Amino acid sequence: MQFIDRTRVIVKAGDGGHGKSAFRREKFIPKGGPSGGDGGRGGSVYAVADRNINTLIDYRYTRSFRAQRGENGGSRDCYGKGGSDITLHVPVGTVIADENSGQIVADLDVDGKKLLIAKGGRGGLGNIHFKSSTNRAPRQFTKGEPGEERDLALELR
Repeated sequence: MQFIDRTRVIVKAGDGGHGKSAFRREKFIPKGGPSGGDGGRGGSVYAVADRNINTLIDYRYTRSFRAQRGENGGSRDCYGKGGSDITLHVPVGTVIADENSGQIVADLDVDGKKLLIAKGGRGGLGNIHFKSSTNRAPRQFTKGEPGEERDLALELR
């Protein structure tokens, strides 16, 4: 097995889902009102120090890691499902630095230490959040926020 002590990876957290603009329509309810749900949050990227791993060989060929995107909101007050998080298992003693700025993001020096590397985006709001006594049929909604994207340098010390 080859010993790899430095590598570069690209991580991308999931984007948040968009909110929905929908209205309740039923047979005997003529003015049902807004019923658009919120979008789900995007998945985040975590790094965990693992004492059972002793090299960065897993990250030599697979260099891009993407977390799942959040679902869009639905009608009938249905909220979107959140995206699943991903975890990068690295050996104990790994230092993670930002490739562009050179700033150290994480120093994983203890077994089991878990740190957030890239945060997922928040989900957007549906039109149910914009109703009021004066605006009973709002048509506005918000879009989901994008997740963080980072170029990282992993170095085993």
